[in-house]
Amino acid sequence: MASATSSTVDDRPGGADVHLPDTAQDLVKILITGPFGVGKTTLIRSVSEIRPLHTEEQLTEASAQVDDLSGVRDKSTTTVAIDFGRISLPGGVVLYLFGTPGQERFRPLWDDIAYGALGALVLVDARRIGASFDVLGLVEETGLPYAVAFNTFPDAPRHHTPEQLRAALDLEPTTPMVTCDAREADSSVDALLALVQHLIDHNPPPEPR
Repeated sequence: MASATSSTVDDRPGGADVHLPDTAQDLVKILITGPFGVGKTTLIRSVSEIRPLHTEEQLTEASAQVDDLSGVRDKSTTTVAIDFGRISLPGGVVLYLFGTPGQERFRPLWDDIAYGALGALVLVDARRIGASFDVLGLVEETGLPYAVAFNTFPDAPRHHTPEQLRAALDLEPTTPMVTCDAREADSSVDALLALVQHLIDHNPPPEPR
């Protein structure tokens, strides 16, 4: 790995407006997490209404000795700090999306990134479900409510039933589990909405006096 982190901002049309919409009422920090190579950076890039911030470096031969590249041999870069984006939802809810590194060697960063978050969207790759166990353990240790989204890779197995997938991850019955295509904005937004609804159900507003 290089000694300095390369921070990049996507240069894409429509991503230059950094101002919050006038309708913003609730600002919510959300973690986008999951194992290495599962699509966290892609999801944030697909939905962010501002130019996303990425902290990526090229994978090197040295990092290949410590990072499990099984199933992601074509991947050439990795997040080494955070990804960051923002999306405004109906009802004045604004989500600040913080993407976490997926490798164990970045574990010391995880607690700092998770501080102040209200929930997490955990991306899972059905081709390598076992790679998600450590991340799910981290999320559960923090006590964060979370939803699981299976990112649909072209060669992912299609024969598993939802019940089998839920059992493989040992999810509680109340934990939302959806599928999404991290490359597609609408699909990624649907996954985020499933998490937001779970947060609302987990923390219902107080009864009016």
